[in-house]
Amino acid sequence: MEKQRTQVTREVFGTLADGSQVSSYTLKSSAVELRLISYGARVVGLKTADREGRIADVALGYDALTPYVEGTNVYLGAMVGRFANRIAKGRFELEEKTVQTTINNGPNMLHGGQEGFDQRNWEGAVVTDGVEFTLLSPDGDQGFPGDLLVRIRYTLQDDVVRMTCSARSDRTTLVNLTNHTYFNLDGEASGTILEEDLTLEADAYTPVASEEAIPTGEIAAVEGTPFDFRRPTRIGARISEPNEQLGYGRGYDHNWVVRGRAGELRPAAKLYAPVSGRVLRVETTEPGIQFYSGNFLDGTLVGKSGARYVQRSGLCLETQRFPDAPNHAHFPSAELKPGEEYFSVTTWTFQIE
Repeated sequence: MEKQRTQVTREVFGTLADGSQVSSYTLKSSAVELRLISYGARVVGLKTADREGRIADVALGYDALTPYVEGTNVYLGAMVGRFANRIAKGRFELEEKTVQTTINNGPNMLHGGQEGFDQRNWEGAVVTDGVEFTLLSPDGDQGFPGDLLVRIRYTLQDDVVRMTCSARSDRTTLVNLTNHTYFNLDGEASGTILEEDLTLEADAYTPVASEEAIPTGEIAAVEGTPFDFRRPTRIGARISEPNEQLGYGRGYDHNWVVRGRAGELRPAAKLYAPVSGRVLRVETTEPGIQFYSGNFLDGTLVGKSGARYVQRSGLCLETQRFPDAPNHAHFPSAELKPGEEYFSVTTWTFQIE
């Protein structure tokens, strides 16, 4: 049986201070409705049915542009880069030269620096079953070397959202892109994610040195720790245990080492909400996945349904190269050289159990 084509519609979402328009794209299949905007190449809505057939939006976000522009520290739904996650002191060695990026997270760089890709209005174009966003990040952008041309393609087929990221540079640089959607499978206005069950296809994680969340460099086994999600585990079951690593992040905000060979699309995570029956399966070509349990949401943000996003209203599953990778030689490299292509695929599959 031939697959049903995904409907793609475009509208104006808002206007930035410089007068440029932000476009919204709605992708609709038989199972999922995905809404994207060009500002941050971000996910602003993701609707799917529960086991009773009731539709809910399972991605935290806003209905207007202004909160996205003003709320740059939470990255709701955004595609973040040039380097996702953290670099210690925003400093690293590249081809025997010291590179200094902008600093925006205490003394460190987070998700691309002071003006990361989440704050750019990308060029959008409708493609088969989806949208492709394009951005040129110039040489020296936030301190990173090289003119970097980035393409992010979102496609939707039936119950699968596929994100394909590619990039090329004219100088050796770093690239590490990820999507920062906050999920709540019972609905974005339903409360916290503490009763949802998580499975991570990982036997190890990268502990952090302090509250700054910079990895120590150790690759530690999850066995016997609150970081063992090899079997389905309720997120709230161990999140408040007296554990130094949990204390540093006020909960989970760590990188797990995904089993299998990086570069091959393989299972990374499964999230299940017993109340609604919704399931999210994550597959990726990336070596790591950051599970962030929404610890710094504090109720000041008001979402699209009028609900306040309190602590742990949503969680992120960010597929990625490891945090602070350029400063740990044994971590998978995030370097991109001229003539090479950065290429990464992550899929979200939505099901019911």
